[in-house]
Amino acid sequence: MNYASSSGPGLANSSCPDPTPGCFNESNPPPLPQPLAVAVPVVYALICAVGLTGNSAVLLVLLRAPRRRTVTDLFILNLAIADELFTLVLPVNIADFLLRQWPFGELMCKLIVAIDHYNTFSSLYFLTVMSADRYLVVLATAESRRVAGRSYGAARAVSLAVWCLVTLVVLPFAVFARLDDEQGRRQCVLIFPQPEAWWWRASRLYTLVLGFALPVTAICALYISLLCRLRSMRLDSHAKALDRAKKRVTLLVVAILAVCLLCWTPYHLSTVVVLTTDLPQTPLVVAVSYFITSLSYANSCLNPFLYAFLDDNFRRSLNQLLACRAAP
Repeated sequence: MNYASSSGPGLANSSCPDPTPGCFNESNPPPLPQPLAVAVPVVYALICAVGLTGNSAVLLVLLRAPRRRTVTDLFILNLAIADELFTLVLPVNIADFLLRQWPFGELMCKLIVAIDHYNTFSSLYFLTVMSADRYLVVLATAESRRVAGRSYGAARAVSLAVWCLVTLVVLPFAVFARLDDEQGRRQCVLIFPQPEAWWWRASRLYTLVLGFALPVTAICALYISLLCRLRSMRLDSHAKALDRAKKRVTLLVVAILAVCLLCWTPYHLSTVVVLTTDLPQTPLVVAVSYFITSLSYANSCLNPFLYAFLDDNFRRSLNQLLACRAAP
């Protein structure tokens, strides 16, 4: 996308010294090298195709398989909904890139900006919730007790609360998203009040802190605390048996977290670079910017592969559903 701050290429905004709209929203980018101009929409289209296929399969399994009504599966379902929503609108990003201008109206501009930022915040927020759930479950297993209040209904309430929180966090971006004409081309951009330079930097810091630093800190604190408490315990035979039964689910959650951090850490580190340095928009910097953005987008299509590789029940449920659909 050409709109600014947190959804467009991460490093390419850093070269503008003056608080002008073109400086902060990438609406007047330099001409792209031909290989990059071809590669970016191809990569975006591939992410879109794989993401739609994989997340549709996840939604099909979790919504149609009657046995998959667990708390963890509900959180995974919400992750898949967020990823599916983003991949559904990724073709709009592709059209914007190819046309070099915004082909839709202002309402669609605000909607796409909001969905793009939902993708930025929702993944780590739900992973924070899943990590807290794993913390409670593993600790309760080690102590041979049940987690009080852990039910499917409670998980639905928590999921709704997360969506409401993400909506509040994303709302300012939708408010600032507008259409603006730059050199005769209409762009979907974030138009900030004056002083625009301050607002632009604040928006980058806002995304970095609320979309990455706080949830990652909470997740790390949970797992470090869990490891410390487990090391100080001596498990009885019953707890050890339950612990082995829970390890696969915990491994799945940790794997999803690791992939999410791999995809999003370069993006958020680029914010630090943007806020602390002044890089020229050389072809290399622009290429790295699009690579970082593509890597963050790729997170939306990788999770289904983790479920397929690490969750035997998921593969079994998917095969059963496919077999039923293939049967005459």
